[in-house]
Amino acid sequence: MIKHWASQTLAVIRLELRKTFFARRGLWVYLLAFSPVLLFVAHLILAPRDQERLDRLAAAHPASAAVLRSIRVGDSREEVEKAGDPYFQRRGRLRSEGVRGDALARYTDGRSDFYVLFENEKVKHVRRIDPESLSQGSLIFATSFQTYFLRLAIFFGCVGIFINLFRGEMLDKSLHFYLLTPIRREILMAGKYLAGLLATVVIFTTSAGLQLILMLSRFDHASIAEYLAGPGWGQIFSYLAVTALACVGYGSVFLAAGMFFRNPIIPTVIVLLWESANVFLPAILKKASLIFYLQSLCPVVAPTDAKLPAVWKLLISNVEPATPAAAVSGIIILTVLVLVASGFRARKLEINYSSD
Repeated sequence: MIKHWASQTLAVIRLELRKTFFARRGLWVYLLAFSPVLLFVAHLILAPRDQERLDRLAAAHPASAAVLRSIRVGDSREEVEKAGDPYFQRRGRLRSEGVRGDALARYTDGRSDFYVLFENEKVKHVRRIDPESLSQGSLIFATSFQTYFLRLAIFFGCVGIFINLFRGEMLDKSLHFYLLTPIRREILMAGKYLAGLLATVVIFTTSAGLQLILMLSRFDHASIAEYLAGPGWGQIFSYLAVTALACVGYGSVFLAAGMFFRNPIIPTVIVLLWESANVFLPAILKKASLIFYLQSLCPVVAPTDAKLPAVWKLLISNVEPATPAAAVSGIIILTVLVLVASGFRARKLEINYSSD
């Protein structure tokens, strides 16, 4: 009997995969998934151009790297001018990183960019922009992954794929073909879920992998080798595993939404608001959301935006992340419970196209 059920499940998966990967209504999922890849490609193209710009400016306006790196707030303008020729100067009411001044000079040593803001001929603020290091690139990737990829791309990608597994066929008036076949409803539900899961995992892990490759390709071979010999491979595996677990958890939730609700937009909005508010929730409520466990598994903690208003920073509640075992088991338990409930719903599923 188990062998028979397994063959039926595989048959449903084969039928669903083509529709899931190439459904016209789901093509926007690919845009969500691969838009970060395009941003990393753009950065990969623009970074060498920015270095070429600094090289040209340093050749035309030579400046001493030692003097530039020794500039401190309170230094006189004469001391700063010992560095050499600024490639840009401007006077007037100016601002740099929220600090106001009456003159701005920009220098470069061919490697770093220096913004020196003056007030009454004294240095009031210094901003130094160094070439991006691999550790900084890792932080940028972590921020992009946790703020966009997990919370938006995978979330709405699962909405677009899993809700349509049942609700989409009701709208297309084609679900009855499945219901008239001699197959258990739970098997049908499991086959559709596994097909959607396979599609989302392939799409989003491919995107995450490409992003990591593009992030690393900006740096020299020695830096990459050192990173991979250290935490690199572990972090790469963790990001791909988190991506897959996000598809597992959100997929089950939105499959159920498409089965239990005639208008699945309402539960989708509720889940979105709950997951988005997680950062502000107290500890006990944080643990009732998928994003808490997913972020606990991320290998690098995304830094809080320094420009975030102080009031918002006060509202953010810091909670000890879940252990890997607790995070994985929490996601799996939730998924199993939701799928069991969906299986019971599938047993009683009736189609009335005039009302659905």
